[in-house]
Amino acid sequence: MPTNFWQQLNKPIIGLSPMDGVTDAAFRQITKKYGAPDIMYTEFTNVEGLCHGATQLLKPLIYHEAERPIIAQIFGKTPKYFRQVAVLLCELEFDGIDINMGCPAKNVAQHGSGAALIQTPQLAQEIIKETKAGVQDFQNGKRIRDCVDLKKLLKKSPNLNKKKSELKNNEVPVSVKTRIGYDKPVTKDWITTLLETQPAAIALHGRTLKQGYSGSANWEQIGLAAQLTKKTKTLILGNGDVNDRQEAEAKAKQYGVDGVLIGRAAFGNPYVFQSVIPHPVAGSLAKLAYEHARLYEQIFASQEKYSFLPIRKHLGWYINGIEHAKEIRIKLMQTNSAQEVESVFHEFNLI
Repeated sequence: MPTNFWQQLNKPIIGLSPMDGVTDAAFRQITKKYGAPDIMYTEFTNVEGLCHGATQLLKPLIYHEAERPIIAQIFGKTPKYFRQVAVLLCELEFDGIDINMGCPAKNVAQHGSGAALIQTPQLAQEIIKETKAGVQDFQNGKRIRDCVDLKKLLKKSPNLNKKKSELKNNEVPVSVKTRIGYDKPVTKDWITTLLETQPAAIALHGRTLKQGYSGSANWEQIGLAAQLTKKTKTLILGNGDVNDRQEAEAKAKQYGVDGVLIGRAAFGNPYVFQSVIPHPVAGSLAKLAYEHARLYEQIFASQEKYSFLPIRKHLGWYINGIEHAKEIRIKLMQTNSAQEVESVFHEFNLI
């Protein structure tokens, strides 16, 4: 990838929003194949956990070359851990690093991470600076083996060091995904604070932490953020209540943003990123669901503590609105393998 891939992308940038429990490697690869969004992020993974040797937290960082440009998203509240994990992500050859400052989940925000960082702006700035310092450390020759708090992780997963002799020292830009406020919009102050650290991009969800995913996204606040970034090198992307590429492009033009991320509209429908969205019939949706299930098995079946359970919700999303959807969904929610998924679709003459 070119140095700082963000600057190489055509505008408006239309990307897949990171979503915990959804945007794993299988989902992203299906989305890339059938929708081709301009950018994609991993699910977020916790820097504190990685620095305490939790190998399960490497699972969200699995990706395929076909997904590029691929951005690793991380969260936490300990600056020194962000610096070391930045080295790890550079060594894993991600195109970019994104810091989650927008997750509203209680188990994240109550510990001072995610959207809670909106209330601790100085800490938020320090985290961005330390993450960028970690990228610089990597460019200066530092590797995972040199990071004191990652030694447990490396001991448990020695294959992390496999690529060390062939690594490129390309710039790995640091970006932020956040919200317009904690319990009320504070867009002007918050975005101004973030801009002082010069992130490559800011993706802004038009809701507060308190709103979660309820109510409507406030695109006027996203437009305000776009005005604040105009004389900077930081790109601004809007996020919230966007249903397809056409709507994303319209919002980009209306609110002056450099791009838009699409989230929940992509559930069971990777085609939302296309300029012209096809209207697939039930049979093609079933084939897509089955392909997704097989890919999920292929990627994750060899992983420790493997479970087929996480793919089931995706299977349900694919069949929304087709004939006998309720009966099919009940059976799909009981499957434990791609082969069982295939059997269900055969039963209903869908593949």
